[in-house]
Amino acid sequence: MKKNLFFTILAVIALIACKQQPLAIQKTSERGPIGDSAMIVSAHPLATEAGLEIMRQGGNAFDAAIAVHFALQVVFPEAGNIGGGGFAVIRNKNGESTTLDFREKAPKAASRDMYLDENGDVIPLKSRLGHLAAGVPGSVAGMWALYQEYGSLPWSDLLIPAIRLAYHGHLLTELAASNLNDAQEDFKKANKYGTWAIKEGGWAKGDSSVQRELAATLSFIQNQGRDGFYKGIVADQIVKEMQSGNGLISFEDLETYEVKWRQPVTGEYKGHRIISMPPPSSGGVALIQLLQGAERYDFGKTGHNTSATIHLMTELERRVYADRATYLGDPDYYEVPVAMLLDPEYNKKRYSDINQKRKTSSEDIKEGKVEIIESVQTTHYSIVDREGNAISVTTTLNGYFGCKVMVQGAGFFLNNEMDDFSAKPGIPNMFGLVGAEANAIAPGKRMLSSMTPTIVEKDNRLFMVTGTPGGATIITSVFQSILNVIDHGMTMQEAVNAPRLHSQWLPDIIVAEKGRLSEKTQSELEAMGHVIEFRSGLGKVDAILALPDSTFEGGADYNRGDDYAGGF
Repeated sequence: MKKNLFFTILAVIALIACKQQPLAIQKTSERGPIGDSAMIVSAHPLATEAGLEIMRQGGNAFDAAIAVHFALQVVFPEAGNIGGGGFAVIRNKNGESTTLDFREKAPKAASRDMYLDENGDVIPLKSRLGHLAAGVPGSVAGMWALYQEYGSLPWSDLLIPAIRLAYHGHLLTELAASNLNDAQEDFKKANKYGTWAIKEGGWAKGDSSVQRELAATLSFIQNQGRDGFYKGIVADQIVKEMQSGNGLISFEDLETYEVKWRQPVTGEYKGHRIISMPPPSSGGVALIQLLQGAERYDFGKTGHNTSATIHLMTELERRVYADRATYLGDPDYYEVPVAMLLDPEYNKKRYSDINQKRKTSSEDIKEGKVEIIESVQTTHYSIVDREGNAISVTTTLNGYFGCKVMVQGAGFFLNNEMDDFSAKPGIPNMFGLVGAEANAIAPGKRMLSSMTPTIVEKDNRLFMVTGTPGGATIITSVFQSILNVIDHGMTMQEAVNAPRLHSQWLPDIIVAEKGRLSEKTQSELEAMGHVIEFRSGLGKVDAILALPDSTFEGGADYNRGDDYAGGF
């Protein structure tokens, strides 16, 4: 019977599917696209267009967010997902704000030392590649909860763009083809059957990605809501996949998964109100700590990315990331001292030993050891509508394509979020981030995250919606996007395009984007004692600025990815 239902669903998909609409050419000037009724910025043009399609039908920002989320699963499977989780910061048209935590959870069969060998050492890759790395997905439950609270159009309408894209296929960009090619060997190691993502000879720009199994999965969700994923055929497929590879996710894990509505963390910065994500995301707390430190200085006067400004930003960041490693975890399992960390007096003392002419050794800030700093593998979207509703969503599988396991018959990748726990306190994860007892593995626990979806107000009005992927670099990229606008007077697009830097306590270095730091600035920083390493790119900020004339400027990170801003 289930087999017949599967083919019936495919037939329905064929009836609702139609050709993709052409897209306008992305603006590449120093001011991004302007809209007076809607603006969406996401990691892919077709995902942005999916959201705009819903808004043209009268949907609000939250309807559009759901459409964008499911479309990203199709066109950006590296990080767009139904097999992962994330966080949303919400501000409705009345100015009321809240946050939605749909972060993955450890399966009930998980245990504290599950990634350690008999000597107590971490087993390489065990928390990153394969079935055992997957946490219980939260994305579908998150979108369903968002819809129940704020949706306006019929739920089934919101999945039509994604189903159409999956059924008919879409053409790969050069970046998408490259990302698929980079993961080919891992796909083969993690899967016992041939998935659509494995292609002999490799993928090329312009190849078509047709995902009929995913189209069927999305249609179950379209017809049954949350239950179309956490129960029935799709749940059967997930559990069977887990059993085939010694994974831990069970039917009970799926049926009992729940999202959390949480109060946002808030702070003030130079006349602006910052609204961001609370634990188990470390992002909001860390961001407000950074901004409390930044308010001590006049970055507008010291200048954008001068040695003086970079030095001070680095000193702030190292202290904040040391606090992150010590204090932050899932508040349902550990008493996170949020009030202390956001106390201006605490941070005043924390920053009191900063020398404006000389770097502080990270070992003097806090003892610890981190040997790596890697990856930028998440995705983000920002949306506002004509009524003033705004939503900032960061979602992920953790590493690109998660644990590389595609659920057989269902067409989607599972996450490797278990790596975001402290496999062993003091040992870094794939992003070079260290955690302590607060982030140890426990059944049903949510793992710590750096995701920092954020909304900014000015004079009680919407001012900015921002966020980014980037693993460990998320917090510092969002920090810089805010400074670029408020302190340096940039347009949204200029703020997104601007060169970025990152430091995170350990390793004791500054990471800069290649070719975007002058030799003079580099020499001046080295004279202060800093060590600089270079990376091709940091983050992919997708942000929106509310302008004084009640229009919206979108800033898409098209220089670092396929990101696209669109509005009307």
